[in-house]
Amino acid sequence: MTTNAKALPRMSPSLLREAVHQNGRLSVTGLLERTFSFAFRSMVYPQIWEDPRVDLEALDLNEGSRIITIASGGCNVLNYLTADPARIYAVDLNETHVSLLKLKLAAVSHLPNHATFFRLFGGGADWRNGRLYDDVLAPSLDPATRAYWEGRDLTGRRRISRFSRNFYRYGLLGRFIGAGHFAARLLGTNPSVIMTAKTRAEQRDIFETKLRPLFDRRIVKWIVSNRASLFGLGIPPAQYDALCDHGRRPMHEVLAERVERLACDFDLSDNYFAWQAFARHYPAQGEGPHPAYLEKANYMGLKARAHRVTIFNDNFIHVLARQPAASLDRYVLLDAQDWMDDDTLNALWREISRTAAPGARVIFRTAGTKTILPGRILPVTLANWRYDEDRSAELHTRDRSAIYGGFHLYMKEA
Repeated sequence: MTTNAKALPRMSPSLLREAVHQNGRLSVTGLLERTFSFAFRSMVYPQIWEDPRVDLEALDLNEGSRIITIASGGCNVLNYLTADPARIYAVDLNETHVSLLKLKLAAVSHLPNHATFFRLFGGGADWRNGRLYDDVLAPSLDPATRAYWEGRDLTGRRRISRFSRNFYRYGLLGRFIGAGHFAARLLGTNPSVIMTAKTRAEQRDIFETKLRPLFDRRIVKWIVSNRASLFGLGIPPAQYDALCDHGRRPMHEVLAERVERLACDFDLSDNYFAWQAFARHYPAQGEGPHPAYLEKANYMGLKARAHRVTIFNDNFIHVLARQPAASLDRYVLLDAQDWMDDDTLNALWREISRTAAPGARVIFRTAGTKTILPGRILPVTLANWRYDEDRSAELHTRDRSAIYGGFHLYMKEA
């Protein structure tokens, strides 16, 4: 491989336990946390659900930017790479996410043209993709990554074959969306009907008449009141509690509000998240919106910069602890802090503050609307950072993924 993505050991379950387990194993919440951590060892996000357009505006990258980010589905890493930063460190506890990012980097490095790259990750449903993997990509991958993609799933088929059968319908998220579609059809509504809308007004009308009533059904209220019901969205118990404001709001109302934003607040012609949620695929090339990394105009730039990505299958705090002081200037935490207790949160921000160069920026999202740092981070640590509340709120309104309650931007004083 031409990237710095080294063959790393499989994720130790202890890393995930460290990140997720906050309660005793005999408590109800502790049992849910352990169930979640077991599920999270498999593929969760075939596509990341944070809007990289908003991220890039907040990060304000330049040619010297050194980014550290949670990798997740890897879409964010490649989207940031289109902005030509100096270095990206991609960190994830989940080895399947690491394997997906390594596959994406191998593809952009070794595939002969944009058409084959788009066929693999833009379509994800072409029988030729398996042969493309065997002939071109497999020889460039490290043994651990090959073992993952050539390993068999419960159906006995190689995992790489998912790219011949609509890859984006797999993983916990893909299956969760599929289950939501199935349940909605049982209740008399096909969520994909919203894709027939030609205007924002039509999107609103379809949502109000077809989709919103689903959330008032008794069975839906009962299902989503269970904290395990959102594991398919990668939401552990602690984040579930934050999402419904610790029980102050019924979960069905919160979910209806977030689906409304996704369905109504952005034109379908500009929102590939809505395509994945309601159509369950990206549009064909030239027929709708796609992530920037899939656009033809960015392909050669990505190919030239793929070597700038270094991947770690590790805990974010552990990776930061190995970096020199003042060596990084952009941090992307996604929504991971919603999982953390106060001790872990303080350990994270001590390392961020130590490794951050003057003028560094940190972005993250929260299930709830407000930043979670005041009152939880030690004042001596938080004093190094300025929260841009107005800019954060403005960027949140333009986040096309629409599923989070808040977007937050912190900047280190120069």
